[in-house]
Parts: sequence; structure tokens; C-alpha cells
Amino acid sequence: MALAGSLWRNRYLIARLTRREVVGRYKGSALGLAWSFFNPVFMLTVYTFVFSEIFKARWGGNGGGDSKTQFAVVLFVGMIVLSLFSEVVNRAPSLILGNVNYVKKVVFPLEILPVIAMGATLFHTLVSLGVLGLAYFAFNGYLHWTAIFTPIVLLPLVILTTGLAWMLASLGVFLRDVGQTIGILTTVLMFLSPVFYPVTAVPERFRAFILANPLTFIIEQAREVLIWGHVPDWQGLAVYTASACVAAWVGYAWFQKTRKGFADVL
Repeated sequence: MALAGSLWRNRYLIARLTRREVVGRYKGSALGLAWSFFNPVFMLTVYTFVFSEIFKARWGGNGGGDSKTQFAVVLFVGMIVLSLFSEVVNRAPSLILGNVNYVKKVVFPLEILPVIAMGATLFHTLVSLGVLGLAYFAFNGYLHWTAIFTPIVLLPLVILTTGLAWMLASLGVFLRDVGQTIGILTTVLMFLSPVFYPVTAVPERFRAFILANPLTFIIEQAREVLIWGHVPDWQGLAVYTASACVAAWVGYAWFQKTRKGFADVL
């Protein structure tokens, strides 16, 4: 109740600061906000060239192994999901440390800082999904109607990641090594997630570890609705969402219990 109430009361502040976060990232650059579009375009172009022309990679399965550009598009879906997660959790440990004035001088709802970081990341995720849609249409001449389920597929990961961000934002105040550790872990997670390979390519004895990765299910479901044209696994999404809500509640509770010590440490 407190979590939902805080988000509702501060919804206008969250929207305003999220906008400032997005615009501020490109402040002073010649192209400004247009960089948020050109960055994913550039990355998708590189993926397409490297994996279709140099590695000549094929994804295999799902009827998608014949297209030269299919591997790059499928990989890009995985990178979008991975970036949504890693960008927020990598920033989380420094959210309070980078806003000390909010802790010491101003009565400010500190719990919205991870939400603002998530909002800014979601903006870039939306742009990347738009680039993916344009590329998929250009390569194949059509879009799957199941793409409308993409927000539903990503929602559980958004909830889970925000919960982790609350936890890490608090830990980052008391343990300064958290930021360095999370950077290493997200790099490892990139290779332990089915971003560059399908789950079916993992040997049976290691597959359980890959499936235990919280990103695996979301990446696979995102590909189902965006690339393969299948409806999502509703039961799996329901279980994942329930677990994500519990994780978000735990992260928020931890943040609120420990915030009283922020001023003393900082």
C-alpha cells in the first residue's frame, strides 16, 4: 500500500524528472534527443553486418534459420531485454550517492529515484523496439500481430528490476564495492543469457543454470511475440509477475527500512 501510494502521489514528479533525465543525457550534443534513435540503428546495422556477412551465423529452429539477417534481429531482441535490466541495475548503486543533496538538504521522496532511472531506460527501450520493428518490416515485409503483447512480456522484468534497484541503491550507500561488483555480474549475465544463442544450443547438463537466469524467460518470450509470431506463455508470465511483485516489495521495504541511515553515512 505504501509503495503504490508513494508512486501515485509522486507521479507528476516522476514524469518530470524522467523527462529531465532523458533530455539531460544528450544535452549539449548537436543531434540532441535524436541520438536515442541513431544509437540502436547503428548497433543493429553492426550486428547485421557482422553476423550475416562475416560470421554467416544462423539461429536455427522456429523457421528462422534461412534469412541472412535473422540472426542479427533475433540477437537484437536479446540485447534490448538485457539492456533494460543491466542499465538500471548498473546505475542503482550510485543513485543515492549521486544525489546527496536530496538526502541532506531537501525533504525528497528518495524511493522514486530508482523509478526515474527505470523510466529513462524504458524510453530508450521503446525507441530500440521501434527500430527493431522497422528493421523487421524492412527485412521481411510484415510484422507479427503478436507484437502487441510486448509490453505485457516486459512488465514482469520491469517490476523485478525496479525491486532490485531499490535494494542496490540502498546497499550502494553502505557498501561502495557494490557498484563494481554489479558491473562484473551483469557482464557475466550477458553470456549466461540466451542473447547470442538459443537455449536449445546449451548442453543438457548446463541448461538448468541458463533457465534459472531471470532474463532467460523474458528474452525467450520477447522473441516469441516479436520474431516467431507466437502468443506468450500466459501461465509462465503470471508466475513470473507474482514473483517479481514479491521481489519489488522486498526491495522497497529494505530501502525504506535503511533510508534512515543514509544521512549518517553520507
